[in-house]
Amino acid sequence: MADSKEDPAVFTSTCLPSDPRLLATVTNAYLGTRVYRDILHVNGVYNGAAGDTHRADIPSPLHVRMIVPDGGDMPVETFTLNTRTGTFSHKLQSPSYTATHQIYAHHSLVHLMAFSITIRRSAGTSQPITVQLHAPFVPKSQDLDLQQGPDFHGAHYIYGQTLVPEVEGGPQPTVHMLWTPVPQAVTLHEEEQEQCWEFLTAVAESEEEAKRSYTEGLAHVAAGSLHSSHTHAWAALWRGCCVDLEGPMPLRQAVYGCLYYLLSAIPPQDTSGFRFHGISPGGLSNGTQGEDYWGHVFWDQDTWMFPNILLFYPKAARAILEYRIGTLEGALLNAQEQGYKGAKFPWESAATGREVCPEEIYGAQEIHITGDVLMAFEQYYYTTQDHKLFRMDGGWELVRAVAQYWCSRMVWSEVEQCYHIRGVMPPDEYHHQVDNSAYTNAVAQRSLNFAASIARDFLIPVPEEWVECAKKLKVPFDAERKYHPEYDGYSPGEPVKQADVVLLGFPLMHPMHPEVRRNDLMMYEPATELSGPAMTWSMFAVGWLELKEMERAQGQLNKCFNNITEPFKIWVENLDGSGAVNFLTGMGGFLQVILFGYTGFRITKTSLRFDPAFPSDVRKLEVTGVSYLGSKLKFSITKEEMRIGVTKCPLHPALEVVLEESGRRFPLHEGATSTRPVLWVGVGFGYHRGFS
Repeated sequence: MADSKEDPAVFTSTCLPSDPRLLATVTNAYLGTRVYRDILHVNGVYNGAAGDTHRADIPSPLHVRMIVPDGGDMPVETFTLNTRTGTFSHKLQSPSYTATHQIYAHHSLVHLMAFSITIRRSAGTSQPITVQLHAPFVPKSQDLDLQQGPDFHGAHYIYGQTLVPEVEGGPQPTVHMLWTPVPQAVTLHEEEQEQCWEFLTAVAESEEEAKRSYTEGLAHVAAGSLHSSHTHAWAALWRGCCVDLEGPMPLRQAVYGCLYYLLSAIPPQDTSGFRFHGISPGGLSNGTQGEDYWGHVFWDQDTWMFPNILLFYPKAARAILEYRIGTLEGALLNAQEQGYKGAKFPWESAATGREVCPEEIYGAQEIHITGDVLMAFEQYYYTTQDHKLFRMDGGWELVRAVAQYWCSRMVWSEVEQCYHIRGVMPPDEYHHQVDNSAYTNAVAQRSLNFAASIARDFLIPVPEEWVECAKKLKVPFDAERKYHPEYDGYSPGEPVKQADVVLLGFPLMHPMHPEVRRNDLMMYEPATELSGPAMTWSMFAVGWLELKEMERAQGQLNKCFNNITEPFKIWVENLDGSGAVNFLTGMGGFLQVILFGYTGFRITKTSLRFDPAFPSDVRKLEVTGVSYLGSKLKFSITKEEMRIGVTKCPLHPALEVVLEESGRRFPLHEGATSTRPVLWVGVGFGYHRGFS
């Protein structure tokens, strides 16, 4: 689907951004760095106590750059991020030669990062060609007690333990790194037409794994398959997850950029025994001390990134949930320390689940995070019916602990005859110590309803307290103005930092009349800070798409482009460049406009609903690889019709499309395609199931 010959997935420039924070990133689920940066980070390796804990800086052997020669024929210089192959390249092209420097974090061999230098001679030339390399690598770290070990198969070796644990007596991981020494220059001799030099970096938390990974990398180098095995892994990733549309090139480029950076952060599908430590707002490429929230994990992961990952890659979504299960013990202690029952997930999380936010007020009051975590579990359960996660792998214990927390956090109001949650900070961080945040209470109510529902599915007795607290919890509503005040005492027009009440409509799907949904959007759109966090306007866009007000939706989506930087489509959190860079949260919100706004997808207990709507400048949308109950689906949508193809359908009976207005049903079988006019499709899609 191309408007021109330009590939929307390839970003090329003749110069680099002046701000090095905006350089492209190369990451996989275990290792990450920005190109030309002198440090890299490792999944789950933090240094520092409590609020000082941050991603440990590890010196990066990939900090190498080709030097442009002075005088003579000045080569043409280009820099390219190819999101299809997960590769960054720097090219020098002169009349006599082409030199290419490629950098990548291997997608399937997650303990490996690599770069190569290739020189290819032009026809009619014979002299030796030398390319100088700038490689200022220093094997030192402010976060590890690095020591030098013996060389291994020609590689240098260092290892060291982090200096300070997150909590007293907590883990202090040891990092082992092997890397190919980098010369000051490489030379293509006169008898050679082309030559490629490949350089490996292997990082692991054991010497054995580091050496195994380095040895495997050497075998791929010897077979000439190191980079191709990486690109094949990316090709498989894109085959299972593709969003393309006929529309403006900037929109198409933004979609590919967002998907690339988000997919770079998820575990490979076939990696077993790999403990994933979540996704921070700036990803693994960022998070050093004082940067990008120190690499901590927020609600950004569970609310803004997770739904997009779940829609395509449930196994990766499960890994995110396993991270939360793995930190449940810390969440239980957080609640206990504040005098409550159950589990309170930290506003900022690292390795242990204890609160690591440097500023106490957020950890104490921004408690909606606990409901945000459980909403991700709910979405996963309804999309996959993965009973094992809940029955055997700790999911139910987490659900129960969250329900217990919310019940203990509520107080009964004799005056209003309902439950209150008092003294909180809503998503709108301009306000704190407020009572009955609409979003916080609504997500708490949803937590309790889900806990009761899944307990019934598993034939577990439901505590009456859960039902009563959910039923009688106050969610502020102004019956006269027909809108939801942000909290008790909110005055219309008060400035709001970011998306808050608008989240009640989506993703919470809190029951409300379309008139109320519209009033919420109208009330908070002018009150919301224009320069606030990048994910905000995406949720306004989804709201207007729900109501089929296309121009308003387009206006909100257009605001998102102000946070996308050139040339590598790196997002910044705030318009002034402050906050996180490589802001995956903003990218996640943007993708939800496409995947849940344009398509109208909604995950419910009994179905995956859809109700397409997109603006006039988008003519066609194709979403390939949607996962639902083990099936893989392809949606092709125009303004006239929708086609649903099934590429994998293990269910018996098969999935079926259900037209909401008429109730007509159309079975979906593997290899078959169902085509219906959009006006007929309505909003039903699902396989209705029972439980034993």
